Amino acid sequence: MLVPLLATLLLGGDPTAAPASPPNIVFVLADDLGWGELGCYGQTKIRTPRLDALAAEGIRFTDHYAGAPVCAPSRCVLMTGQHPGHAYVRDNTEGGGWGEGAVEGQRPLLPGTETLGTMLKRAGYTTACIGKWGLGGPDSTGAPENQGFDHFFGYLCQRVAHNFYPTHLWKDGEKLPLEGNVWGNHVGEQYAHDLMTEDALTWVRANHEQPFFLYLPYTIPHLALQVPEDSLAEYSGLWEDPPYEGGKGYLPHPQPRAAYAAMVTRMDRDIGRIVDLLDELGVRENTVVMFASDNGATFDIGGADSPFFASCGPFRGRKGSVWEGGLRVPLIANWPGKIAPGGVSDHVSAFWDLMPTFAELAGVEAPSNDGISFAPTLLGRGEQEEHAYLYWEFPGYRGQQAIRAGKWKAVRRNLVSGEVQTQLYDLEADPAESRDRASDKLQVLLQLEVWMEEAHRPSPEYPLQAIDQDFSISTRFLHNRQ
Repeated sequence: MLVPLLATLLLGGDPTAAPASPPNIVFVLADDLGWGELGCYGQTKIRTPRLDALAAEGIRFTDHYAGAPVCAPSRCVLMTGQHPGHAYVRDNTEGGGWGEGAVEGQRPLLPGTETLGTMLKRAGYTTACIGKWGLGGPDSTGAPENQGFDHFFGYLCQRVAHNFYPTHLWKDGEKLPLEGNVWGNHVGEQYAHDLMTEDALTWVRANHEQPFFLYLPYTIPHLALQVPEDSLAEYSGLWEDPPYEGGKGYLPHPQPRAAYAAMVTRMDRDIGRIVDLLDELGVRENTVVMFASDNGATFDIGGADSPFFASCGPFRGRKGSVWEGGLRVPLIANWPGKIAPGGVSDHVSAFWDLMPTFAELAGVEAPSNDGISFAPTLLGRGEQEEHAYLYWEFPGYRGQQAIRAGKWKAVRRNLVSGEVQTQLYDLEADPAESRDRASDKLQVLLQLEVWMEEAHRPSPEYPLQAIDQDFSISTRFLHNRQ
């Protein structure tokens, strides 16, 4: 991993001169945004001009993957650089219920966890997380102030984040009531997304004179469908839009398609406001701005309509599955003068690569983890190291595993209960994962299964019985094929 002198050489500059200030890092994370929901990824109905501009002026990745197919484990992978077979949090584990006043939070990160926050603080950065956390509730070991962040504002609990007009948010360990918002209402006086954007703008103004890391995990476009009228008006009446009557725990909306598109466009607008502020403050050319999503687009519940928007592009599956549609997400990176404009990369990468990438850019050693820095791809310098494989496991939805090596991807399902199923797909010829090649590519499948077993570290919190009971799925699979 690069030390500051080597970072100076990589980023350009005279090694005999005073070391350049490491770049600021702004990482924006959308919530349940599909691979195909941005204009620069082929979206035709939802307007995302500011993100499209960032991609055009920077680099867009076609083969980037989330840490997991649902929120909390994906964020754990992002924060720690540990892939899902090693990460501590591997599913959405709730600490309380859904009622008003219920205990908040999901399974907390453990004390002493090395996170992006702790790593970049060690590199001299001021750090903030503004948005949805999901890795520990109030006063827990996982709360952001205990995981390397100098400032936090937003939702600690993912369940509370199901309403964009919550009765409260959290700020630096203190509960902040939001006057005018009533529990369970579809509308209120204070829209959480707007409050978080304003807090981010204020924080950047106050901290731009030293290296800073802003982690901005927005809640858009996660359900419920809620957006202020000025944004809704941009899409109202554009399409046939049958009302969503509510149910399954989600709030109703009279124009669900318009609301969904309006939410994404409002987020796009506010990302542009942050970029504009960086320009105004004169720090834009020393700031890396990156954007991704925590997993694929949501199911068709709560008024969402992923087929209408082609939310996952050409890919099979959505949130909650280890098919491409549940895991493959957009990734945009922009850094004027350092990242060449107009780039499109098919480098295969995942959330666990972000920690070593940020470490390399910041000139600090990354903690031991599963990632490989893709800074060489960002900067167009040197040889890019590649993964032998990327691996996921997810105990939800009856237990799932997936592994990608080059063009090949294997998927296992029913690992918690039921008969284990294993499929093999050639993503180069079949990105929709429609033709199982397991029968005619046995040797490829067996190698991927060996790597699956290598990558899986049993977890008492998240057992996968079919693997943890210590029998060889590969041997049984081969026996059944003979």
